[in-house]
Amino acid sequence: MATRVLVVDDDETVRDVVRRYLERAGFEVISVGDGEAALASAAEWSPGLVVLDLMLPGIDGLEVCRQLRQRYEVPIIMLTALGEEEDRITGLQLGADDYVTKPFSPRELALRVTSVLRRAGNSPSALSSGELLDGDLRLGLTGRQVFLGDTLLPLTIREFDLLVFLVHNRGKVFTRSQLLERVWGWNFGDQSTVTVHVRRLREKIEVDPARPTRIVTVWGVGYRYDRAE
Repeated sequence: MATRVLVVDDDETVRDVVRRYLERAGFEVISVGDGEAALASAAEWSPGLVVLDLMLPGIDGLEVCRQLRQRYEVPIIMLTALGEEEDRITGLQLGADDYVTKPFSPRELALRVTSVLRRAGNSPSALSSGELLDGDLRLGLTGRQVFLGDTLLPLTIREFDLLVFLVHNRGKVFTRSQLLERVWGWNFGDQSTVTVHVRRLREKIEVDPARPTRIVTVWGVGYRYDRAE
């Protein structure tokens, strides 16, 4: 069965072009033009992924993203205008998994959809089963679940992939560009994406996110995962 993709954009031309490219790539697509319709369609249609424009009439894209993330585990790719860096960062903080900047190539968007879905359905890197352990932090690779003690942590797809990559390579330092390539599969892109995801992970796994002991900053270089104390 083809994966269902919900496309949300108030521009009918954009919706039509994106729909045609995604259908050509083998996806089943439904498209809507506002936030209320997006939330109703997500509830009724149970999409496997949502392509979400941030600039929507009525309920804006950021609020739609927040509500989707509260209710479902569906991957979200944001569509943002070139100058909307603050909204893009906010969207990532709310749990969006990826973004594409307008004007964009529909072919690139279709590739991003495929990439995000592949990561949602498979464990990252070469790891396919078992667990990674670090003190009271337990990463279940098969079920893509992370526990801190007995608490299940609500991680997005990218947060999970980034954490698994860092824990698996604990003690090694990676630049933000290296993490973009190794975790996101991007050879280019906004490196603030990595910064936002590291910040969100610290808020979830560190005792004191302002003084992290697991995901540490190596100043002038990047990030390193250290063993729990």
